[in-house]
Amino acid sequence: MELDLRYRNGGNSDLLDLIDIRPGRALDCGCGAGDNARLLRARGWRVTGVTIDPSERAAAGVECEQVELADLNDGLSFAPDGSYQLVLLSHILEHLAEPAPLLAEARRVVDPAGRILVALPNVLHYRQRAQFLLGRFEYTETGLMDATHLRFYTVDSARRLLADNGLRLVAHATTGGLPWWRSREVLPRGLTRGADHRVLARWPNMFAWQALFLATPAPAPAAGVELGTPESAPVVVPAQSPGSSRPPAVIGRVGAEAGAGPRTPSRRP
Repeated sequence: MELDLRYRNGGNSDLLDLIDIRPGRALDCGCGAGDNARLLRARGWRVTGVTIDPSERAAAGVECEQVELADLNDGLSFAPDGSYQLVLLSHILEHLAEPAPLLAEARRVVDPAGRILVALPNVLHYRQRAQFLLGRFEYTETGLMDATHLRFYTVDSARRLLADNGLRLVAHATTGGLPWWRSREVLPRGLTRGADHRVLARWPNMFAWQALFLATPAPAPAAGVELGTPESAPVVVPAQSPGSSRPPAVIGRVGAEAGAGPRTPSRRP
């Protein structure tokens, strides 16, 4: 089987920037050719990849300690309970008809003090809204309307998906921004970044291309207590390294003091 180059990319570094624990063992579900595994390995993680594609298994083996050939719809039976400190689900759940079983498996195999990282595309991004308004619902080879997507999410519905499946949010982020097109190249960087951050914080379902979440297994609720994750959290805008061309990311840390103003934390190397 030939490697599908449509899904080769530089990895989802904005998602990995949410990690707030020391490196250990990571499970990259739907690892592709190992792009995220390469970034994780550079940060000190020992990565096991999972793919259904034998050609991807060979490519990912360059970056992963081991690669399991498995269908994510069938679970993670190869992994013992609590055996990973990090489980990565980067643009995976939208490809599953039923995401709940895989989320349950992620909770099972992650260490109780570990983290689960999830990235999902936002189908209500302004460009896709324009297509809908024009009466167009057309699948594409890649992107928001990828022909292999079986489920579609907004930023809000993605958050609810995780809360409804026993996950507690530790942090969340969005990436995207305004349609500057080529004017971004000539306008002051501070102006464009500041505007992007403001619209992402105010209207994430309009301007976010992807929603990013750092979560941990939620404790079992007491009798009569509804399981879920707080909807509101202060927005935190991360600093970007000089010369970075990456799209802006707006990050919120769940559980911070309500009403706290924006701050700029230091970035991990």
